[in-house]
Amino acid sequence: MSRVGTVAARIGIALLYVFILAPIVLVFAISFSGDNFIAFPPKTWGVRWYVALFAHEGFARGFRVSLTLASIVVALDLLVGVPAAYAIARLRFPGRDALLAFLTAPLLLPTIVLGLAMLLVFYPLRLAATYPGLVIAHMAVTLPFVVRIVATALSTLPGDIEDAAATLGASPATVFRRITLPLMLPGVVAASALAFILSFDEVVISLFVVGPRLSTLPVELFRYVEGRTDPMVAALSTVLILATVSAVLIVERSVGVMRALGR
Repeated sequence: MSRVGTVAARIGIALLYVFILAPIVLVFAISFSGDNFIAFPPKTWGVRWYVALFAHEGFARGFRVSLTLASIVVALDLLVGVPAAYAIARLRFPGRDALLAFLTAPLLLPTIVLGLAMLLVFYPLRLAATYPGLVIAHMAVTLPFVVRIVATALSTLPGDIEDAAATLGASPATVFRRITLPLMLPGVVAASALAFILSFDEVVISLFVVGPRLSTLPVELFRYVEGRTDPMVAALSTVLILATVSAVLIVERSVGVMRALGR
């Protein structure tokens, strides 16, 4: 590539980054507004809305629900997804492709369709507005990602190491515990982080299955913006963005994102 082409490519990449990051910078700036309404640029500056955010009972309650829910969902996703991914990536049995298709089928449907279907099923079973119902609903959208990521990580692992351990007398359980699990751990960490973020931020399906006494943080935020236009929304969005970036950085610093994805 010529020098002119290289410069043009770098300018294009820089403009793309500006296009992607500009809304985030705008939200970050508005979060420090001291005005009563969202406006840019703000007429006054301060941390007024951050103070109001941490004192808001509805958001605090929604945060506790979302944190508890996401933790439970991640634990169950790993309990179900890791063995399923191992079977799909390592074993050969009838129905293997059908199992993969079944576990990843929710990715093919819009979340609003899944949410409506779950409401129609959960309401007669009295699962609507309950923790079990929310856990099942969130697992439907997070489990496919766990299965995909862990299966991809397993498919890139050399099988010769496991075979060598087995020929030296190690039992299948020992091979999995001492060889396979440490090698697939980066994929498990990445899948856990992604499942947690997806569950914590899920709003469309949650809108269908939550109730007045059990509501997640994204749903509380959705209901808040229906009647108010103050910068508290920007303050909460900034906190969530920083939390998400922190989770990604933790995964990158601990195991590496590309390594965790099996690349």
